[in-house]
Amino acid sequence: MARAMFEPVYNSIFPFWNKLSESDKDFICNNSVALTYPKGTLIHDGNECSGVIFVRSGCIRVYMMSDEGKEITLYRLHRGEVCMLSASCVISAITFDVGIDAEEDSECYIINSTAFMKISEDNPDIKIFTLETAVNRFSDVMWVMQQILFMSMDKRLAIFLWDESARISDDTIYLTHEQIAKYIGSAREVVSRMLKYFANEGIVELSRKGVKIIDKKRLKEIYTG
Repeated sequence: MARAMFEPVYNSIFPFWNKLSESDKDFICNNSVALTYPKGTLIHDGNECSGVIFVRSGCIRVYMMSDEGKEITLYRLHRGEVCMLSASCVISAITFDVGIDAEEDSECYIINSTAFMKISEDNPDIKIFTLETAVNRFSDVMWVMQQILFMSMDKRLAIFLWDESARISDDTIYLTHEQIAKYIGSAREVVSRMLKYFANEGIVELSRKGVKIIDKKRLKEIYTG
């Protein structure tokens, strides 16, 4: 029953799947669960090894939180993508904790981390996949760190607005100032001041709905300048 449900998906996303024995395939599928998370649900709090998460639908957000409660969004995962940082016990080199929440209503398949680790011990192809997946995500993390450490606030905000508009195919970003601050690793007050400046310059229009980009040319000049 479990294998019939999970195998078609795992066969399409895991390059090592067809190299596993039939018993190993059964073991992974029997240690998998399908869970649905409403928007805003905390999926992983960083204090335990939750498992390997595969996003079936929706979008989940991976972030770090400071001791003061300040959040920095590291990256998002959409349909068809896999999160390994939620199974940090599988990768001994990972020594930091991340939080994961559902940015949209999301359906996920989760493989128990202990089961995944047990199978990977005798399968180098799984270890390679695990490391490659983690390394690819670290590139996203380093991009975020580069923005925080070396880019001015106006450029960071312009990049976010531009990328978010492209992602949702809409000139209006339906997010609060607090949410935007979390995504770019800043304080809400700082984001509000910069958005007000953008509005005064005629680059965006602010409303209760969110932030509407009204001058894309000038916005692009900020983040490419």
